Amino acid sequence: MTGRLANWAGNVTFRARQLHQPASVGELRRLVAAQERIRAIGTRHSFSPIADAPGELVSLDRLPPLIEINPGRTDVTVSAGLRYSQLVPRLHAAGLALRNLASLPDICIAGAVATGTHGSGDASGSLATAVSAIELVTADGDITRASRDSDPGRFAGMVVALGALGIITRLTLDTVPAFDARQYVYENLPAAELAAHFGEITARARSVSLFTDWRAPRLRQVWLKSMPSDAPPPPRWLGASRAAGPRHPVPGMPPANCTEQLGAAGPWHERLPHFRPGVTPSTGAELQSEYLVAREHAVEAFWVLDGMRDKLAPLTQIAEIRTVAADDLWLSPSYQRDCAAFHFTWISDGRAVGAVLPEVEAALAPFGARPHWGKLFAAGPAAVAALYPRLDDFRQLARDLDPAGKFRNEMLDRYIPIRG
Repeated sequence: MTGRLANWAGNVTFRARQLHQPASVGELRRLVAAQERIRAIGTRHSFSPIADAPGELVSLDRLPPLIEINPGRTDVTVSAGLRYSQLVPRLHAAGLALRNLASLPDICIAGAVATGTHGSGDASGSLATAVSAIELVTADGDITRASRDSDPGRFAGMVVALGALGIITRLTLDTVPAFDARQYVYENLPAAELAAHFGEITARARSVSLFTDWRAPRLRQVWLKSMPSDAPPPPRWLGASRAAGPRHPVPGMPPANCTEQLGAAGPWHERLPHFRPGVTPSTGAELQSEYLVAREHAVEAFWVLDGMRDKLAPLTQIAEIRTVAADDLWLSPSYQRDCAAFHFTWISDGRAVGAVLPEVEAALAPFGARPHWGKLFAAGPAAVAALYPRLDDFRQLARDLDPAGKFRNEMLDRYIPIRG
């Protein structure tokens, strides 16, 4: 590795001595067995130091790509280093789909799953909820497998695992028949209408995203990703107007980087993400945070944040509100509660953002806000631990699979210590 490797945003410089790129699972197993400390790295889109490594880093990019559709056509097994943008066209060509996708199609499948990354939709869980089986290389270089059916207890702790248990090599994902979708954008939804009709708004389409810059008591945009069989939305809705042309969620950025809008029907994987593959998704100079609260507190949480507009607006490029369905994955921010997720795309000013995060978290604390593991947050270990009822069970699982702490780093040692 020449020089120091940084994450996508440039706010985290990895401390690893070397980046390895094994060409086979066998080579990966030997590498893991020989190292004292090692962690996997994906597309480096985390803004927290969750992927940092005090020893060696390993990329799975050069492992043989695997896309193996189950003969029953109910699931697909993939190599963990694949990006969603590499998988979804192949699935669609086979007449299959994933239930949901995140806003960025170029993220690594294993990394997105391991950090609890999500898309949007009242009935849609995080991307990790599609995982029905997982395979990883453990500390001694052996392969271990778990599935939703054969090992449900341990499996619930192994999916959103932050890289703490081993190096994921394969994932099996649930599929559904391929479908088309279409996308509409509304502009200038009054905040009072959001508060009065939040449930109606988020139920209006398969996936709904609400965007604000906190500069006025309104939502700049509402993105609706619906089915072609759904009735077309009206020109005016709850005080908002349907956009006359394509839009980008970040003011001033080119709409051409976004997936097609204006109600044109198209394949699911070309509508569910906000951004097209291969483009800079936002501005390329940003920081991100996200907090998930129980859905029943969404309106209260919105008003609390809206009351901080004078502090949030100068630092915000755009903020997004989405809903995520509950799951039973121990470290998932959506563990056992339907959620509303408040996402912040900040300006690229670490000091200013770092100063406001404690205030945001204090405001959201009454709602039990869980921070996204892969984004910036300020909460201390005790506050985070109180949000996860199965954290002690996860600690024990980590002791069982990695007793010497081969896959640990500073962030894991701080928030999920396995000793002491």
